[in-house]
Amino acid sequence: MSTPTPTNALARRWKIDIDMSSEKDGTDYQNIIGITEFTQTAEPNIEDSSDYDSGGWAGNTKTGQAWECSLTINRRINDTVKTYHPTHEKLRAAAYAYGSASEVRVRYYDRDGLPEAYEGVAIVTWAPSGGEYTALDQVEVTLTGNGPLALIDNPEA
Repeated sequence: MSTPTPTNALARRWKIDIDMSSEKDGTDYQNIIGITEFTQTAEPNIEDSSDYDSGGWAGNTKTGQAWECSLTINRRINDTVKTYHPTHEKLRAAAYAYGSASEVRVRYYDRDGLPEAYEGVAIVTWAPSGGEYTALDQVEVTLTGNGPLALIDNPEA
């Protein structure tokens, strides 16, 4: 029996959904379409916990964690009825709101069903890219975690 040859994972493997329900309870996830770039971070806060008892070795303790996703989207429109895609509008509206209205529940996961999958509530930042007359209308969206980023079962698995 031969061993399969591993292949490289592609950056475009990520799929990002936003909860369109007003309760933000994960009951109406819809895909954010038109993503051209995606990055994620989950940076720990590490504090020096060295003491005299460690024999000169440094000690460190994780005391917190923050997460963030950045994505670039191509704006999608319905030029017949003059509307933007609903997931784009949900992000834009949240970016200009305050309090709980500035938050969205998101999940992102491997579209091929591999085990990486996450879910959390984030505050939205919306920054149109602008550009030359030949450029597409793109927006830089930052999702700054407000609370935990949970490991979830991949919905595509």
